[in-house]
Amino acid sequence: MNKQDLIQQEKNYILQTYVRPEIVFERGEGAVLYDSDGRAYLDFNAGIAVSALGHADPDWAKAVAEQASKLTHTSNLYHTAPQIELAKKLVESSFADKVYFCNSGTEANEAALKFARKYAWNKYGQGTGDEGQGNPKTKIIAFSHSFHGRTMGSLATTAKEKYRKPFEPLISGVIFAEFNDLASVQAVMDDSVGAVILEPVQGEGGIYPATADFLRGLRALCDQYDALLIFDEIQCGLGRTGYLWAHEATGVVPDIMTIAKPLAGGLPIGATLVSQKVANALQPGDHGTTFGGGPLVCTAANVVFDKVSQPDFLAHVRAMGEHLHHRLHEMLPADQVVAIRGRGLMMGVELNRPVAEITKACVANGVLVIGAGDMVLRLVPPLIINEEQIDHAVAVLQKVLSAQS
Repeated sequence: MNKQDLIQQEKNYILQTYVRPEIVFERGEGAVLYDSDGRAYLDFNAGIAVSALGHADPDWAKAVAEQASKLTHTSNLYHTAPQIELAKKLVESSFADKVYFCNSGTEANEAALKFARKYAWNKYGQGTGDEGQGNPKTKIIAFSHSFHGRTMGSLATTAKEKYRKPFEPLISGVIFAEFNDLASVQAVMDDSVGAVILEPVQGEGGIYPATADFLRGLRALCDQYDALLIFDEIQCGLGRTGYLWAHEATGVVPDIMTIAKPLAGGLPIGATLVSQKVANALQPGDHGTTFGGGPLVCTAANVVFDKVSQPDFLAHVRAMGEHLHHRLHEMLPADQVVAIRGRGLMMGVELNRPVAEITKACVANGVLVIGAGDMVLRLVPPLIINEEQIDHAVAVLQKVLSAQS
């Protein structure tokens, strides 16, 4: 079937919730994708910050093929070694004492919100019979520019109205404060707040890094009011910022952390990491998943984790992030750039006009980039990207901006 026939079949049979360019990708190698016409594209999207090791990493492919030939699924009714191995690595590399596995980032955030409600219920809300007063700590503070997913709980903590409005009423009790503005949090923080959720580096909302002082202030407020601090590291975690976990650079430790996108190198996985005090609130039957943490995806994740967690690998990410940041400042036309911000290989370029046509033109010139909101270009290449590829991508972006000025 040729490309146009495939695209028409997509329109006929797939729910049209995405706007896609007329490209059919067939294979990838490293940081490059190849379409059905044999054309190469430098991937500065990485499947929305997923393909940390790039495409077709040989160690990853070998491990997945071997595991698929042995055991793919058992459900969470039984033990499997890859899941336990991955959990051990995640716990030993982080603040966490326990891990819950699921299938995606939004599911990881749903679990985090449920765990926070259960923690507060156990500590403040239990009663017997008609005497039970319910949970007095159900409020959740989220932030401007936030994006936590598209299921109902995650969506309730996502700031952008266009994502939320058609699906209301969402879960109740969510309050939005201003990101990086501690005073706005202090104004709404009280004993009814059970959790505060934020991305240490916001992704979809425009690539906004949280300041260390802001995170320290949130930690102090959460300690003061016995609210759980939840870090959503679904996009910014696992090496993306040049640290294994984005919050490491600040020294602030959460009670719960959610991860997903890059963890299994393109296979669906999510995880919710918790401290022991949160783990103590959960018991069998409180939450569950059929597919989460299966042996195939955990085998893939073990390969990704083992590579990304190496000090030399993280040093490479930091070096390439600095190179990208320098090139963007050096080469892009200053009269069109409002701001360049980010951490490591999670970079946003805010322009003085919408970026939709810019992203289309970049694709036409063989570089895949995406937006983060209406006015920000999001640059999240595979973490294996090199200087030559960065220079090429920025040169294409410079060419596109100059042509459309």
